[in-house]
Amino acid sequence: MVSTVWRGTLTVGLLSLGVSLYSARERHGPTMHQFVRGTDHRVRYRKVDEETGKDVGSGDIVKGAKVDSDEYVILEPEDLAELTPGKSKTMEITGFVPADSVEPVWYSNAYFLSPQDQSAAKPYRLLCAVLERTGRAALATMVMRDREHLVLIGPQQGVLTANTLFWPDEIRTPSDVMPPVADATISERDLGLAEQLVEAMAEDWDPDQHEDVYQKRLQELIEAKSAGRKVRYAEERPAQEGTVVELTDALRKTLKERKGGRARAPEPRRSEESAGSSAGKGGGAGKSRRSKKKAEPPAPDLEGMTKKELLRRAQELDVPGRSKMSREDLESAVRERISA
Repeated sequence: MVSTVWRGTLTVGLLSLGVSLYSARERHGPTMHQFVRGTDHRVRYRKVDEETGKDVGSGDIVKGAKVDSDEYVILEPEDLAELTPGKSKTMEITGFVPADSVEPVWYSNAYFLSPQDQSAAKPYRLLCAVLERTGRAALATMVMRDREHLVLIGPQQGVLTANTLFWPDEIRTPSDVMPPVADATISERDLGLAEQLVEAMAEDWDPDQHEDVYQKRLQELIEAKSAGRKVRYAEERPAQEGTVVELTDALRKTLKERKGGRARAPEPRRSEESAGSSAGKGGGAGKSRRSKKKAEPPAPDLEGMTKKELLRRAQELDVPGRSKMSREDLESAVRERISA
């Protein structure tokens, strides 16, 4: 069971219920450490007193704010607690907004909101049901980790989620960070072609079709180096830089490929070899008579495909239960369906 990140009381008017917050996200992939190059010596970071050079324990560390070039104000935990008396354990709903009115740029961290006990189950279910029926989300405030947070609460998969939001002064506008985008006249022809392309590529959101290729390759690299092998990937084709003049042709060609059923190029296949070894290549002196026959179409490179590409292939072949399969199971199922 995942540990809670916050426990307290959710209130709306006179209604209150005990709730717990659980993080809705987690990072995967190998844990990386730092080493001194050429050695197996780990790099360590220590908390030290800059005057004495001695190590400092966590219990002896307090926060401070700079008020002048060489002057600081020290703030004890009790000083910070007095800023929001009584709110450190309360999540107070202040209003309800349309569920789709908060743009993604405002979202910070995502949590699942759980009732703490059986007595909180009924009001919890009531809040979840009314938010689903009205299409609204609850806005609330709470204090967590020495900060006050704006929170958006909504229903998802039969439970309540809580997303912390950035405050207005923390959100940048496009003009704060990027130059103005030049005006351009979009013709109805280009807009129509682009619309056809969007429709041709339209699909339902299925997170299982997406895979972190970089983390996959990183794990393969670690395993290969541990076994004394080298891993190489074919260089990916760089994106072609186009101009506005080429826009219409590019749209037409892309749309033609999509309508013709041409799939996206599979992930570049990796090759493995023992460190320091080289593979020999055979000559072409003894040609077989079979070489004069018409070559059969090459078998699809299933091993080099990502899980997303295998899912698309499985969908084309109508493989049952594909959405719940692992990548290896998908490859086996697709291979079996092709061979049938």
